[in-house]
Amino acid sequence: MYIPESIRNRQDYQACIDFHGHTCMGVTIGYLAAKLGMELLHSVRAVDEELITIVETDACCCDAIQVLTGCTFGKGNFYYHDYGKMAFTFANRTTNEGVRLVLKNEIFEIPPEEQELADKIRGGECTADEVKTYESLFESRGELLFSKGPEAFFDIQKIVIDLPPLAPRAPSEPCNNCGEMVMSTKLKSVNGSKFCTVCQP
Repeated sequence: MYIPESIRNRQDYQACIDFHGHTCMGVTIGYLAAKLGMELLHSVRAVDEELITIVETDACCCDAIQVLTGCTFGKGNFYYHDYGKMAFTFANRTTNEGVRLVLKNEIFEIPPEEQELADKIRGGECTADEVKTYESLFESRGELLFSKGPEAFFDIQKIVIDLPPLAPRAPSEPCNNCGEMVMSTKLKSVNGSKFCTVCQP
């Protein structure tokens, strides 16, 4: 895994690693996406719901995005769409501007020589020289990619979206079956009684 020292040594990157628990390329991609998205929107970290983020994956990158943008599940401005795509939308409520970043297809493409060596390493069939060759190819590809900046990682789509409403606030009421308190907007009325989702007949 190649991540340049110029990124590893940044305090905000380390904050993402501390939150996530380990260094990985997934967190790094989320870090790059969040930095680029906020830069394109001329935005800073959200104190409340000034920004929203929509992620289309539940991978490691989501942790870095929450740390940097201030968009979180608890704040109600972090949305997860289970599409299995490395795609991230950032939008600014003040300006109504939005941008969707999609990890470029070529990021997933590994040159044939490097892939062949990777397969031999996984199969335990490589020599020490082949391991060195693989590491050199892998690092060179990483250096070239990172040297081009975060724009090299993503296809950038400026978009106009209907911003979701602010996070709902409602009083809690007891479920007529289990008695546990539930946000009133989440209760289901059945024959004059109110039930939580679990107890709904």
